[in-house]
Amino acid sequence: MQHDPQVVAQLVNHVARPKEAGIAIADEARQNTDARSRLHRAEAVAVLREAVESGVNHIDTSDFYGPHVTNEIIREALHPYRDDVVIVTKVGARRGADASWNPAFSKEDLTQAVHDNLRNLGLDAIEVVNLRAMFSVHGPAEGSIEEPLTVLTDLKRQGLIRHIGLSNVTLRQVEEGRRITEIVCVQNMYNLANRADDAMIDRLAAEGTAYVPFFPLGGFSPLQSSTLSDVAARLGATPMQVALAWLLKRSPNILLIPGTSSRVHLRENLAAAEVDFPDEAMAELDGMVPA
Repeated sequence: MQHDPQVVAQLVNHVARPKEAGIAIADEARQNTDARSRLHRAEAVAVLREAVESGVNHIDTSDFYGPHVTNEIIREALHPYRDDVVIVTKVGARRGADASWNPAFSKEDLTQAVHDNLRNLGLDAIEVVNLRAMFSVHGPAEGSIEEPLTVLTDLKRQGLIRHIGLSNVTLRQVEEGRRITEIVCVQNMYNLANRADDAMIDRLAAEGTAYVPFFPLGGFSPLQSSTLSDVAARLGATPMQVALAWLLKRSPNILLIPGTSSRVHLRENLAAAEVDFPDEAMAELDGMVPA
């Protein structure tokens, strides 16, 4: 299947780490878990390689996934990296021993996180580092990002970071960030059922700033709608392909990161770029009542 590189560049692949196994209670269980982990890792490597071969040139990651595992897989699959591959990572959070997400905003935390990403990806400099705000685990919440963003700006001056973005932020925080450094992208939750960022997307588009919706397919609660299913049936596509195609048509500054650990799902995601999306279908989906 051939893809338009300009379109595929927007269908970025968010590499999924191997599924986290439960705690084994016997040697046999541990051995079986190790075998499954090796299979998951091999498939993740294959997904990455096929994605890049298909024209995907934007890999979204973070060293706190795993932790470390996702970046190690990316390095195994793609290093040395092609010149056109852009790796975007995130800092500002860490996993707790109970699998909770906790803020990691200190100078030491952020500096260590950038160096961890560099080491595990095998890079001398990271193309884009997103600062993830952690004022609430439930979504964007107000709070000053000046101190942590100043740390990243200093690392940018040192040449360890080329560009800076923001994640899980409000429009006020974007404005605050721009007074400190150039902000090249914003990564927030957004999809057919969650449209709180409509105004932000339009403003960023007018200003030429990329918007990267995470959970474009609903995340832990996959999108389900009779309207979505009906439109997909008429267009000869899957509901998830239509949800991605809607995002691509929603605004020219939107870059997608649909997560997958399967080559089959990767191909389905890429095929969303080929969905013939008429205006009436767009209007019908626009009329869905968001959550």
